[in-house]
Amino acid sequence: MPAYVIVTMAIHDPATYKKYTDRTPPIVKRHGGRFLTRGDEVFTAEGAPFTDRMVILEFPSKAHVDAWRNDPDYVEACQFRYASSTARMIVQESSGNTEDPDPRL
Repeated sequence: MPAYVIVTMAIHDPATYKKYTDRTPPIVKRHGGRFLTRGDEVFTAEGAPFTDRMVILEFPSKAHVDAWRNDPDYVEACQFRYASSTARMIVQESSGNTEDPDPRL
């Protein structure tokens, strides 16, 4: 089942953050992932205006996401992200349940 990674971040040091973004694409690819969107403009349709950066990635499975996040090269690159931004990363594994989703979730 595919797994999706959604990351939102507020960047306070763009030069340092670029050191992170320069390193991540080959690491994502190595683990079977691909960027669906990476810092494109976000339009708020409802609710409070969204002003942060958003990245959405797709991986073949949650196991692939876990391998990517634990890759020593990615762990090293993350030091630049931690130093330059605050972020929230969520992972959702798709069950394909789009016809009759559980309304309690």
